[in-house]
Amino acid sequence: QWVYNILEKKAEADRIVHENPDPSNGFVLVPDLKWNQNQLDDLYLIALVHRREIKSLRDLTAEHLPLLRNVLQEGKEAIVKRFGVPGSQLRIYLHYQPSYHHLHVHFTALGYDAPGSSVERAHLLADVIDNLAMDSMYYQKRALTFPLRADEPLFKKFQEAGKV
Repeated sequence: QWVYNILEKKAEADRIVHENPDPSNGFVLVPDLKWNQNQLDDLYLIALVHRREIKSLRDLTAEHLPLLRNVLQEGKEAIVKRFGVPGSQLRIYLHYQPSYHHLHVHFTALGYDAPGSSVERAHLLADVIDNLAMDSMYYQKRALTFPLRADEPLFKKFQEAGKV
């Protein structure tokens, strides 16, 4: 609901850094709640796509390339314009598994070791775009490795099945 409130401007409308209102290929870029916006060393923004049917990386196909390219290009442009941080100094990625099931893209300062920015969980947006350009169904076919905390229900299911 938090995501929908932002997209519908019922919450955090004053925090929006950039918006492309296109219902198919648009998104809203907002500072992550973990970032206090006082310094750029730990810059952290989230792009929330307007399309509600895209839940995660697994749902993406070549059909979504215009959306993903918009997020990448317009997100970088908005950040350099507002904060003076060039795209070359950003890490732009998606999580798998995501912490909530509505497609969103993380924009963090390259030097910031943000939670979940490690290789086991983060998939660089530029790589996602390239993979989908090569194979429209890449993320439906590919085995994706991801970490699980010991207290997560899915981890417990793996334990019960004797897979851990």
